[in-house]
Amino acid sequence: MSEESFAAAASPTAEVAAPTGWVRRFDGYDRSLHVLLMVSFLGLAFTGLPLLFSDRAWAAQLSRVVGGFQPAGFLHRVFAACMLLTFGLHLGRLLKKIFGDRDYGILWGPRSMVPRPEDLKQLVGHVRWFVGRGPRPEFDRYSYWEKFDYWAVFWGMGIIGGSGLMLWFPKFWARFVPGDVFNVALLIHGEEALLATVFIFTVHFFNGHLRPEKFPMDTVIFTGVLPLDEVKHERPAEYARLVAEGGLERIAAPPPDREILQRGRILGTTAVLLGLLLVTLTLYALLS
Repeated sequence: MSEESFAAAASPTAEVAAPTGWVRRFDGYDRSLHVLLMVSFLGLAFTGLPLLFSDRAWAAQLSRVVGGFQPAGFLHRVFAACMLLTFGLHLGRLLKKIFGDRDYGILWGPRSMVPRPEDLKQLVGHVRWFVGRGPRPEFDRYSYWEKFDYWAVFWGMGIIGGSGLMLWFPKFWARFVPGDVFNVALLIHGEEALLATVFIFTVHFFNGHLRPEKFPMDTVIFTGVLPLDEVKHERPAEYARLVAEGGLERIAAPPPDREILQRGRILGTTAVLLGLLLVTLTLYALLS
């Protein structure tokens, strides 16, 4: 995912400001995919936990919200199809950018989600800053923790999705693999899903919404825009690069629509509360 191409030229030292004081970080396609991903993941977690811990009393109570274990299984597959669609649309856009638009900047460089040696240096520098032993690293468009979040989800899609498809269509896959593989797939699907649930509803929620700079919520994924001052403060390397490339005016955007902002806060708050509930149930099930 990348910002619009930069056409204007500017001096690297020029102090150029976006005319509106706001800049666009995510377009409508990015935001729509994130909403689909969020809804499908919440649905999978909400319907999958009762199936995984079906011998627990709380799981039976939770499954009754959707009508019981059988409807929960059906809805689990519906949300799985939604997530696979989201993953496919994301891959399709990446392929279009690479082979259609020839935007190779998404494969390497400051606009890429691919980890670079610079990310390791910034991780070390960030830890030193936490303990007062150095300056805060100057982040560009994507920080090391955002890349970690992205690849954790990307990896989980393949593992959980692949094992889930085997369990969804066992007769088809039984033509190619021995029966023992399905036991392994069941184990992997459940364990990886638990790991993903705990990770998303703790690490990702903290990085995206609950850390001090963003608390109680970062709404940029819902509105697509953020204040230019925030870019200067949190991503000074990106700001310097945009000034050098003359790109600030190209990504200037109007302030977020109040109605969209309100909807995003409601959706985000609901997701955070449901996520914390699911994490609590998961930890209770694992520790009890």
